[in-house]
Amino acid sequence: MNQKLVAVVDYGMGNLRSVAKAAEHVAPSNTRIIVTNDPKEIESADAIIFPGQGAAKACMNALSETGMIHAIQDATQQKPFLGICMGLQVLMSHSRENDGISCLDILSGDVQHFDFEKNSELKVPHMGWNQIRQTQEHPLWHNIPQDSRFYFVHSYYVQPSDSSMIAGTTTHGTPFPSALSQNNLFAIQAHPEKSADHGLQLFQNFLQWNGQ
Repeated sequence: MNQKLVAVVDYGMGNLRSVAKAAEHVAPSNTRIIVTNDPKEIESADAIIFPGQGAAKACMNALSETGMIHAIQDATQQKPFLGICMGLQVLMSHSRENDGISCLDILSGDVQHFDFEKNSELKVPHMGWNQIRQTQEHPLWHNIPQDSRFYFVHSYYVQPSDSSMIAGTTTHGTPFPSALSQNNLFAIQAHPEKSADHGLQLFQNFLQWNGQ
């Protein structure tokens, strides 16, 4: 059986080790997980996990400094690709974070801030467990029940230009897209590595997915 190489993109921010460990925990025996910031390793990997937390500007700067932007853009077109949290947001065209910043423009749309009245009981960041309502069938939802709870930490949310790419929604004051899918790409606003059994199931589904 051929070995499958899965690259976890390292741009120096956040929860890389916990993502890699969660993926390793459910990985088939023929799968090797590496954490890398080397564009050549991303290009040679069979699948990509693009995690992250922090600010969009710092993320884009780090991707630029390591020379990974082109490799990531290529990977999103060619192989199974999983974006997580900031790894979802920077796939969009533009973010309103940091007074506005251009992102990778892989998925058409904007990243917007949760804007609530000052007297609202709704907090920003949106932090803690919340449900995801699956809005389309997808291999990554396999064995994950409708309205399962995942763990979130974020102040911004994605608004894609094409609503047909929305794979899941979550309500924090108002419904927002919490998962997007397009061809071989799936991206989720929640943190599956912090989401107990449902998060591990999502990693397992991804590692068995051929991108179709």
